Amino acid sequence: MRAMSDRYLNYLLIEKGASDNTLEAYRRDLHRYLSFLEKKGLTDVSFVNAQTVIEFLIHLKDEGLAANSMNRSLAALRGLYNYLVEEKVVDESPLADIERAKVWMRLPDTLSREEMNLVLAQPSGETPAGLRDKAMLELLYATGLRVSELAGLTMNSINWQAGFLVVMGKGSKERVVPVGKKAYDCVRRYIEEARPVFMKSKTTDVLFLNRFGRAFTRQGLWKIIGGYAQKAGLQKNVHPHTFRHSFASHLLEGGADLRAVQVMLGHADISTTQIYTHVTKERLRQVHRKFHPRG
Repeated sequence: MRAMSDRYLNYLLIEKGASDNTLEAYRRDLHRYLSFLEKKGLTDVSFVNAQTVIEFLIHLKDEGLAANSMNRSLAALRGLYNYLVEEKVVDESPLADIERAKVWMRLPDTLSREEMNLVLAQPSGETPAGLRDKAMLELLYATGLRVSELAGLTMNSINWQAGFLVVMGKGSKERVVPVGKKAYDCVRRYIEEARPVFMKSKTTDVLFLNRFGRAFTRQGLWKIIGGYAQKAGLQKNVHPHTFRHSFASHLLEGGADLRAVQVMLGHADISTTQIYTHVTKERLRQVHRKFHPRG
């Protein structure tokens, strides 16, 4: 790997006329990357994949690298692998689906199971708004929906017999997500007891209705969810996507298959889902540091 890196740097100098400053910066970035691979026992370039690169980027993030440095490191890696593809050393670059370093600058915000239970316990089950909000929160956590997907649900989105939710995701791609019993029961109760109150005299097939009998806006849902997080006493900035992140990380913590989580989230590429494996690893590290006598 180091020989290939040196060949690439010579290529930049001779073929591309790179400046001394650029070469020195790339040399440092590639040295850091190769040292990372060596510590993982990876000496064959063909064994490196997108997961490895993601782990390296998160390693840089943990070291406190600034965004500009992250972007430069990613540019150095992209250039190296493009060179290796041209030289037919590898068939494809592991960075093909990693667009920008800033995507990996921070791990997704998640709630612990205890924090999630606190938020879910906040809506009152005795008012129409409380029944609706509880159903929305439970469904978000049970399915990992995007906020736009939640707002777009209709009365026909749930297969009541099979216990599945049919979601229209990004790019008009349809996916099927299981709905747990708790969320199922909350949505059923909302439909029976609260939804008619919000409908008033309107006719609509939108599942979750605001006080005007219309579909929620994204901003409206953000406000509701943030309000319940504050009510629960959480200091974190909780938003709808926090539920999606928590859904994925809690599934993986429980031993769920990565590809199954990919399907439920509606990710086109599994490398997007793999970020959540690092969330669970980071949580394990935090627990170890906090509770181990020599942590």
